[in-house]
Amino acid sequence: MQNERSQGISHAQGDSKVPDSIQKKAPQGLEESLPNKVHETGSTTTDTSSRQTHAKDGGAASKVPLPIQKAVPEKLERALPNSIHDTGDKK
Repeated sequence: MQNERSQGISHAQGDSKVPDSIQKKAPQGLEESLPNKVHETGSTTTDTSSRQTHAKDGGAASKVPLPIQKAVPEKLERALPNSIHDTGDKK
């Protein structure tokens, strides 16, 4: 069952490299913002080629794969602890 943020089910329509437990907790918009080669939702609106990572050193200061860094919203990047994804933000 979905909640008001479309969480609770996976919105994948094909293959996904995202663990099922995370798919079910992620909002639908986040799932659809991931590249289809990482998480197939059938969405054609994702163009990560022009997006940037907000981690230091062009993404090198992150344990998150660069394509995912570029696909997720900036707010999510900045919400991660700097020990995982260092944006330089003081938390």
